[in-house]
Amino acid sequence: MSNTRIEKDSMGEMPVPADALYGASTARAVANFPIANRPLPPAVIHAFGHLKAACAQANKDLGKLDAKLADAIIAAADEVAQGKHDAHFPVDVYQTGSGTSTNMNANEVIASVANDKLGLGATTKAEGGVHPNDHVNMGQSSNDTFPTAMCIAAALQLKEQLNPATRHLYDTLFSLSTKWDKIVKIGRTHLMDATPIRLGQVFDGFCAQADKATGRVSSALSEIAVNVPIGGTAVGTGINTHPEFAEKVCVVLTARTGLTDSTGLFFGEADSHPEAQSTKDSFVDAHAELKTIAVSLSKIANDIRHLGSGPRCGIGELNLPAIQPGSSIMPGKVNPVICESVMQVCCRVIGNDATVTTAGLGGVGSIFELNVAMPVMIDAFLESVSLLSNVCNVFVDKLLNDLTVNEERCNELLEASLMTITALAPEVGYDKCSALAKQAHKEGKTIKQLVGELELMPAKRLEELMDYDAMTRPG
Repeated sequence: MSNTRIEKDSMGEMPVPADALYGASTARAVANFPIANRPLPPAVIHAFGHLKAACAQANKDLGKLDAKLADAIIAAADEVAQGKHDAHFPVDVYQTGSGTSTNMNANEVIASVANDKLGLGATTKAEGGVHPNDHVNMGQSSNDTFPTAMCIAAALQLKEQLNPATRHLYDTLFSLSTKWDKIVKIGRTHLMDATPIRLGQVFDGFCAQADKATGRVSSALSEIAVNVPIGGTAVGTGINTHPEFAEKVCVVLTARTGLTDSTGLFFGEADSHPEAQSTKDSFVDAHAELKTIAVSLSKIANDIRHLGSGPRCGIGELNLPAIQPGSSIMPGKVNPVICESVMQVCCRVIGNDATVTTAGLGGVGSIFELNVAMPVMIDAFLESVSLLSNVCNVFVDKLLNDLTVNEERCNELLEASLMTITALAPEVGYDKCSALAKQAHKEGKTIKQLVGELELMPAKRLEELMDYDAMTRPG
């Protein structure tokens, strides 16, 4: 017991670790939820720091909170936002669905740090000092602070992590699409030979996917940033808060986070507080954008690993960088490990989308005036943002930057393809070309070779029609 102290909350006394900045409510939650044995992502805690500072500033400006106490709260909340007290936020992800335990964790830590700054000692409650509920939580409820912290954390991570990562991916793919625009290869549909395509066009398709991914990040960001629930308090009616409180908090949050620096967006009070608190439709919608990005990434990575298959018995049109041994039993084997990493991330993000969607469902998360699956929702959402951000950068730095083309193999397969006969169809006819393709395949000849031998058209005209590059340029 020498390593603990006794704190009190509305339910009575509770032993708390002696050096903990939190109090009885947090300790009770730690004891109640030994489930994942990991707390919420630090981004959520830092978001609470920004939020509690903004709330204290708004209450100070509105004349609701003593200036000395407000300044101490703001200084303490700044430290939380900077990550200085992460170790004092131990509440498990799988806690009360409203996030009340984490909100109280923030209130208690900020009160302790603020009281210490006031010279009253690091305690959650001190005579004449900052109180976790009366001051740090003034004009607020867990029901509007936790979803607001979700908005802050998600918006900042989208802006600072995923947006730069998708742009990095786009820039690299654009460079490769330009660099390889004159290399012609055989196209494939249904995993079967199709008509020619330039490798630059293939990568232009990838590039467009990356460009749209960046747009999807912006869409997700705007969906979340302008639907901030703060000010709704318990059920969205705003009981016990000033009517101007929410607007002022959003103004302070925008200034604190710098969200308008490059995006032009800002934190905006929800048009309907009951909607913003009773549902999390905005997060379901925003994560759907992340799922779509995952689908795009999986397509790009899967295509590249197939085009690089071999080195002798596969397609082998691309040379993937060898970054590690591929087998513990087959000497010299090298595998497309980065592509596989990308695709595994995509699997996880798509799975997280099911979590976010289910957490938003009525009867599971959203019911009556509150969503009660918010902690698991923001945990899954932020994991998706982090995974996508990291894997985009790894994809570029570990694979795309060192990816090369096997032009000899591209030419070999192009010459061998039977589908180049498609260019002859307008003059020879579909049925005749079909028969010629089958004959060439049976006799082991190229289309050029067979048509030339049969003298179906002048040699010069055959050369014109069998110009592979021209086949990739309509008109």
